[in-house]
Amino acid sequence: MMDMIPAWVDGKLTPVEKLEVHQRGLRHKAISVFVMDGRRVLLQQRALSKYHTPGQWANTCCTHPHWDEDPAICATRRLKEELGITGLYPSHRDQIEYRADVGNGLIEHELVEIYLATATSQLRIEPNPSEVMATRWVDLYDLKAETLRHPEKFTPWLRIYLAEYSDRIFGAMAKA
Repeated sequence: MMDMIPAWVDGKLTPVEKLEVHQRGLRHKAISVFVMDGRRVLLQQRALSKYHTPGQWANTCCTHPHWDEDPAICATRRLKEELGITGLYPSHRDQIEYRADVGNGLIEHELVEIYLATATSQLRIEPNPSEVMATRWVDLYDLKAETLRHPEKFTPWLRIYLAEYSDRIFGAMAKA
């Protein structure tokens, strides 16, 4: 069965196959989660088998909700599916729209629900190897600096979040 995601076609929200959405650059629904330990954020390095941005570092997790799936439920589901994380209840921070070339002729044009969850660095993480090849905790200030020094190591959406929406996502933590 094809992976269908909610996308806007001719101004109407409709299910469209995921690869087609990215090939056409259609605006579509998404979620992004940042798991935080104080000012430290949990990052994931995308598996090399991912069809776009393989091997690049991204926020804790992100995905497209299923048709009619509540974004908060989707955020919790993907924490478990990508990283084996359970027991966290992400809180909604904001809604952000961005458009970015993700390589190989693919475009992400997402209307993203952003979630934050609080944890400690002792959080039990069991990455799904088909999704994630590595994880690490990094201070938000250091992450911003690293994305500027080595942008090629990070997904376009993470760079956009940090450069354009940091205050909206992280609030006071973004200012320190």
